[in-house]
Amino acid sequence: MSDYQVFTSQVYKKTGLDLSLYKEAQMKRRLTSLRNKLGFHSFDDFFQAINTDQQVMNEFLDKVTINVSEFFRNPSRWEVLENEIFPPLSKRKKRIKIWSAACSTGEEPYTLAIIANQFWKVSDIEILATDIDQNVLARAKQGIYKERALQEVPPHLKKQYFHREGDTYKIDEKLKESIRFKQHNLLADPYPNQVDLIVCRNVLIYFTEEAKRTIYQQFSQSLDINGIFFVGSTEQIFSPDQYSLEVLDTFFYKKIN
Repeated sequence: MSDYQVFTSQVYKKTGLDLSLYKEAQMKRRLTSLRNKLGFHSFDDFFQAINTDQQVMNEFLDKVTINVSEFFRNPSRWEVLENEIFPPLSKRKKRIKIWSAACSTGEEPYTLAIIANQFWKVSDIEILATDIDQNVLARAKQGIYKERALQEVPPHLKKQYFHREGDTYKIDEKLKESIRFKQHNLLADPYPNQVDLIVCRNVLIYFTEEAKRTIYQQFSQSLDINGIFFVGSTEQIFSPDQYSLEVLDTFFYKKIN
């Protein structure tokens, strides 16, 4: 067994994070880079530091979780959500239950809340926003962002839902009431049920095909009948019917039974 494989086994025992389910070449390259940057010469030394130093643990988690986000990322897809997905959903559902999986620093769940609020009152919107990394969740809960994260936010929505404080923007406190942030490991923890919309974008590309199949199956089981699954631009699902899903629009799938 290589020192990297021993390392992945140790990490799994400590954190429940199964690195073997990520594409090995990609993940090993990322972690070797971090290990060298921190001054460790072997994965054994690196793990000992992770095990005893919270700061090293935090840097490790930041490296294995991909935290690239902004509001309304890929705007045309959010337009589909607003114009094609939510209108019929709002006719069927007086309350909406949404799961933003692997939500990173919170731009995605807040974007969901902003769009959902065009169709439902804040008190009728329930958004579960999850990520494996507690550091990004802490930042997400604050709801404070630099202007560059808001580049794609339409001006009228920026005015309605953000309050400028110096060189940062803070999310409207009322809107924040619709979102609950929680730590969650897609590869190990139980999934919520009877969800109307699951959004998981630009995350599953880092997993092995076997792990992706398991996650897709669990996402499908989480969805209510006719619930919607919204994926990233590099994550089209081939043969969605094997997960009881059908194509609704580009990157949108509907649960069929």
